[in-house]
Amino acid sequence: MRKLSTLAVALLLITGSLRAQERPMHEVYSMMVFNFTRYVQWPDQATGGEFVIGVIGSNDVYKTLTEWYGGKPRGSKTYVIKKFNSAAEVGDCHVLYIDKSKSGEFDAVNSKVKGKGTLVITDKNGLGEKGSGINFKTVDSKLKFELNQKAIEASNLKVSGSLSSMAILI
Repeated sequence: MRKLSTLAVALLLITGSLRAQERPMHEVYSMMVFNFTRYVQWPDQATGGEFVIGVIGSNDVYKTLTEWYGGKPRGSKTYVIKKFNSAAEVGDCHVLYIDKSKSGEFDAVNSKVKGKGTLVITDKNGLGEKGSGINFKTVDSKLKFELNQKAIEASNLKVSGSLSSMAILI
């Protein structure tokens, strides 16, 4: 079963990379953000309530996540997608995607959510090294992702080995 789930995530992420040219990028990002949630363990995973994915910047990613995943179950929780216009608006969330257009607010956002069990996902070169948990990166015309293990650990999260094995580790 573990090998099957590893294969499934590999295929989903590789398919996302290969199809980046076939699909609008906001759909690829939305699929990948959602799939990352399947391979990360949060401290409050066993409790009920909402599993919040926040988006700063991209209306298209927000709309796609809402249409495709909003209201769906995640164990004893329900996926809720929230849109934030700036770092000042950011509230508690499990995942926070910061679009490239809002990457200038990374420091303010990251300091606001640091240590609160939030997986920060970004889309700009250099933000992985700066403290983003996952950062999208294009390598040889393919969408890849960097994983910053120190940032993940500082957020009290645990990442599966199958996700780590597909990442560019920094």
